[in-house]
Amino acid sequence: MDKKETILVVEDETYLSRVLNTVLTASGYKVIVTGSAAGANTLIASNIPDLILLDLGLPDMDGIEVLSALRKWSDIPVIIVSARGMDKDKITTLDMGADDYVTKPFSTPELLARIRAALRHSKKHGNKDYYSVDGFFIDFSRRQVTVDNETVHLTRVEYQIVELIARQPGCVLTYDTIIKHIWGPYASSDNNRILRINMANIRRKIEKDTMVPRYILTEIGVGYRMAEQV
Repeated sequence: MDKKETILVVEDETYLSRVLNTVLTASGYKVIVTGSAAGANTLIASNIPDLILLDLGLPDMDGIEVLSALRKWSDIPVIIVSARGMDKDKITTLDMGADDYVTKPFSTPELLARIRAALRHSKKHGNKDYYSVDGFFIDFSRRQVTVDNETVHLTRVEYQIVELIARQPGCVLTYDTIIKHIWGPYASSDNNRILRINMANIRRKIEKDTMVPRYILTEIGVGYRMAEQV
């Protein structure tokens, strides 16, 4: 029998933590719950969960500080579940290493889908030298991209953008993260416009319908996400 995946819920709202506990347990996960940052730090070290659902508004410490401390020693998948819906909060936590961001109130089926995606990505990350989904294929070792077995000719920068996002399928990469990786830490504000131009060119080359992309998805105001491999 397969070992149950363990999810740590860090949430100080008692009702919501009970709901999450019930839903996640019914979905086949082992669930650990705490309502404080101190409790989270202790449970992370002692249990090493497979995934963490982390609220930002904790009573003893901001969840951002918990995330920051965790990323110094672990790459456990973290999904932020917070009432803070501003783009700056999403961008800050994603840049700090969160794998996803869900705003309260949220759809339970959507949250479960994002959990499954984060867990799949955690298991597969770094194990393949290719990316493949729905006719779209990238051979990282040969730096080749094909769509429906037809070679796609990308510029050097276009390929770098595609590879960067495809190396972390299902995860949101913020505009700032992509820009710093491609153009360096001292990139100008104009690189945001250049990134959008490059993305438009990429989509013209790989998507059948650029208005309804299948492969590189936009998280409005935040960044881009590569479709999860099945």
